[in-house]
Amino acid sequence: QVQLVESGGGLVQAGGSLRLSCVTSGRTFTTYAMGWFRQAPGKEREFVAAINRDGSSILYDDSVKGRFTISRGNAKNTAYLQMNSLKPEDTAVYYCAAATTRTTSINDVRYWGKGTLVTVSS
Repeated sequence: QVQLVESGGGLVQAGGSLRLSCVTSGRTFTTYAMGWFRQAPGKEREFVAAINRDGSSILYDDSVKGRFTISRGNAKNTAYLQMNSLKPEDTAVYYCAAATTRTTSINDVRYWGKGTLVTVSS
């Protein structure tokens, strides 16, 4: 069993930045690709970014490309999402995800964190 714990969410003004962290339990961090998804009120959960096991391959949704950066620190069992130039439409609960391969699909995710709320005010 892998546990994922997100942190770093909060309230920020439009144009501001936040850095989300996702700490994983156990010694299996490097066996999983990691990703971030988000769910806005009244909407379905959607893909944001994903990174493969060794960090050599990354995907972004077009809506965040150029503004968000996903990374991972394998020595710290932690995945990160640096979010810059935030917009009100980025407001959502952000979920960390672990999967056996890098994926954009919620159906491929094996483990989820409980989420951290990001609110961007205009």
